[in-house]
Amino acid sequence: MEEAKGVVKHVLLAKFKEGTPDDQIEQLIKDYANLVNLIPPMKAFHWGKDVSIENLHQGFTHIFESTFESTEGVAEYVAHPTHVEFASLFLPHLDKVVIFDYKPTIVLP
Repeated sequence: MEEAKGVVKHVLLAKFKEGTPDDQIEQLIKDYANLVNLIPPMKAFHWGKDVSIENLHQGFTHIFESTFESTEGVAEYVAHPTHVEFASLFLPHLDKVVIFDYKPTIVLP
């Protein structure tokens, strides 16, 4: 197995607070997705809602995945004023959150 060179995935699992209106969640997601246009080290962004039939989500409803070229890029993103401002608006709407950064490993046959 070989660790992907330079690529770092930043994964956030979220459960929005009960009563957060759907249109507000939608706007927060649009604002999150727009960070890729505003913060240079952020190279890609994907998100989705839990659709698992296994029911092991532990209450988490949404996943957000950002791609960076390095751990230094993640650090720059986290400290970037635009991210700090967004986080101050986004995080108060979450009941649960987990953030996990990893370097993908390529599995060779």
